[in-house]
Amino acid sequence: MNKGDLVDKVAQKATVTKKQADAVLTATLEAIMEAVSQGDKVTLVGFGSFESRDRQAREGRNPKTGEKMEIKATKVPAFSAGKLFKDKVSPPES
Repeated sequence: MNKGDLVDKVAQKATVTKKQADAVLTATLEAIMEAVSQGDKVTLVGFGSFESRDRQAREGRNPKTGEKMEIKATKVPAFSAGKLFKDKVSPPES
């Protein structure tokens, strides 16, 4: 499913126009990206959490030459699925 498909699904479920659904979805994603880029954690109960994580510097290899190289430390976005989301994807066995 791509963004267009998601917009269609949201518009249908919320009984709004596709244009309105697209505007809300775009604003939501931008707000999440902005918050995470500023170091905040965004938690949507039942769905999951978005946060930035520090990736330490490490040694890697150039895939073409095989020579060793230093990969700098950086921050990366991360998502952790919530319990309801996990249970929806893989229902617990009873």
